[in-house]
Amino acid sequence: MYEEQVELGYVKYFKNAYIVMEGKQNANCFFIIQRGSVRVSREASVQGEKYEILGPGDFFGVISTMSSHNYIETAQALTDLILIKVYRHQYAGLIQKSAPIAIKIIMQFSQKLRHLNQTLAKLTLKDTAEDSPAHLFSVAEYYYKQKQSAQAFYAYTKYLKYCPGGDFVKTAVNRLAGLGRYAANVKTEFRDDESSRVYTKNSMIFAEGEPGKELFIIQKGTVKISKVVDDKEVLLAVLKAGDIFGEMALLEGKPRAANAIAYDDCHVIVITKANFEIMIKSQPMLIEKVTILLAERLWLVYKQLANTGIKNPLGRMYYALLIQLEKNRIPLNNHSPYTFNFGPDELFNMVGISNMMGRQFLNGMQKSKRIEILSDKIHTNSVMEIVKLAEYYRKMDLRTGTKKLRSSGAVL
Repeated sequence: MYEEQVELGYVKYFKNAYIVMEGKQNANCFFIIQRGSVRVSREASVQGEKYEILGPGDFFGVISTMSSHNYIETAQALTDLILIKVYRHQYAGLIQKSAPIAIKIIMQFSQKLRHLNQTLAKLTLKDTAEDSPAHLFSVAEYYYKQKQSAQAFYAYTKYLKYCPGGDFVKTAVNRLAGLGRYAANVKTEFRDDESSRVYTKNSMIFAEGEPGKELFIIQKGTVKISKVVDDKEVLLAVLKAGDIFGEMALLEGKPRAANAIAYDDCHVIVITKANFEIMIKSQPMLIEKVTILLAERLWLVYKQLANTGIKNPLGRMYYALLIQLEKNRIPLNNHSPYTFNFGPDELFNMVGISNMMGRQFLNGMQKSKRIEILSDKIHTNSVMEIVKLAEYYRKMDLRTGTKKLRSSGAVL
């Protein structure tokens, strides 16, 4: 079955030709370079990444193709090219035929996602933190101050386990003594041979800085992925049944880059590194799903990074809502109502503004009847209204930037 799907095509492009264009709809294929070089650029560049030069063995267009979104990059031929063209439906067959290609894609996705998440946290929170066991104490302190005792108990326990000679051992021991009544309800250790687990609402599945050796597939429930930086928490994602998380630490052998907390009672499948390596060949559909989910997260973080470039905070709020609509594939060309799966505080964290400033803008949005708060969740009566306002502020920002460049003589 897979052999029939992997009849890959070779295509040629001449120097200076455009292979894909940012924003082009229906990204249904990606490319592997066999000969030549390609420049890949994005309208909103990441710090230090204005463009990338790719060569033989490299690939582009995978994020958009595997996440089924529009292309998020422009690729132009720097030389005459020979490319291998891979359609989305051929990917599972490609895994079985050439596992090293799948491993390379997954590893590069994981490394890039870790880097971009750190960049996003730095831009939105104006600070960042090292992914190391020592950071567990800061995580614990944050949740302790927020009176989220179960999460604090978990993180203090892990800090003492991985940093027995750390600077804050005495404080952690004292804090745990005061949180002792929560010990019975907080599970911090599991057997290595467990293939499934149940986490109750608000349980911490893992904490950032904790060494990771497993990935998880959600069977039931939702999981919040967040980071704690400079005594603040930023929401990275809310995952649902069928989603995979925790793969970055497993693939790279590095500490967890974020916190995972059960939003409600959760049932998860647990996959270890040994099982994962076996599954690459034996279960290509699972590896395809890991690739798709990594691609989804990369697409999202690139869009969020683009949003940080919008100067007007109100514009960033509307564009953040538009990103979530696109992420959830909500039809954008109608006036249907929609309720987002997060509240105001999470929105303020997404765009990197204080609660005070965010509340001021939110009050204006509510007075104009464009936004409501229903059961602590953000609600709009018209999806199209959010789209129009997001695009309005984005275009205004682009015009302002172009005028500044023209006045400096940089745009001809």
